[in-house]
Amino acid sequence: MIIIPVKEGENIERALKRFKRKFEKTGVIKELRDRQKFTKPSVRRREELKKAAYVQGLQQQED
Repeated sequence: MIIIPVKEGENIERALKRFKRKFEKTGVIKELRDRQKFTKPSVRRREELKKAAYVQGLQQQED
């Protein structure tokens, strides 16, 4: 359960923004979307390798 202490005089929009950020970090929505469909382990591994190659390419461009 996510607990966001609201400080005295704090704007509700600011507290809501902190809640949304904390909720996003938990990864609940991402896991929910992943569970909606079954992905074969071989396909999942292929996607991970593809993403890793992409990230590595970006890092090499940066250097």
